[in-house]
Amino acid sequence: MNQDWEDRVTAAWATFDDYPEKRAHEFRALIDDLVAELPDDSPLGPFEQACAWDSTGHSDKAVPLYREALARGLAGYKGRRAKIQLSSSLRNTGHPEAGVELLTPELNAPSDELDDAVRATLALCLSGLGRDREGLSLVLGALAPHLPRYQRSMANYARALVDAEA
Repeated sequence: MNQDWEDRVTAAWATFDDYPEKRAHEFRALIDDLVAELPDDSPLGPFEQACAWDSTGHSDKAVPLYREALARGLAGYKGRRAKIQLSSSLRNTGHPEAGVELLTPELNAPSDELDDAVRATLALCLSGLGRDREGLSLVLGALAPHLPRYQRSMANYARALVDAEA
C-alpha cells in the first residue's frame, strides 16, 4: 500500500494497549476498517487481520489468515514476521511440528533484527515437541552476542547442548 496507510496501521497498533480484553473486538474492527481500503488480493489484509486476532488471544483464527497472507506473496520483513507469528500460533494450537518446519529455513535466511525472534519462537516449538535441548541451544546462541561477558563460553555451551545429542 502507500506510506499513509502504513502510518495509519502503525498508529492503530500504537493504541493496542488502550483496548482491554472486553474491547478487543473494537481493536479488530479498527484493523478491519483499514484492511477494507486494500485491494482484495493484497497480502497485507490477511496479515494485519491475523496479527489482530493473534494479539487478542485467538491463535486459531490467526493461523488461516497468516497462511493466506503468505500464499498471496507476503515477503520481506513482513513475510518473515508472518512466519514467526504463524509458527507461534501453530504451537499455541497444538501443532508445534508445523512451526518447526516453517521456521527452520529461517535460520539460514539473510540476517535482520528478527533473527532472535526466529530462534526464540523455534525454541518454543521445539520444546513443544520435547526437544528442549535443541530449543535451549537456540536461545543460548541468540542470547550470547548480547551478553557483556561470556559470549564465547555461552556460544560454546549452546553448541555442546546439541552436539552431545549426536
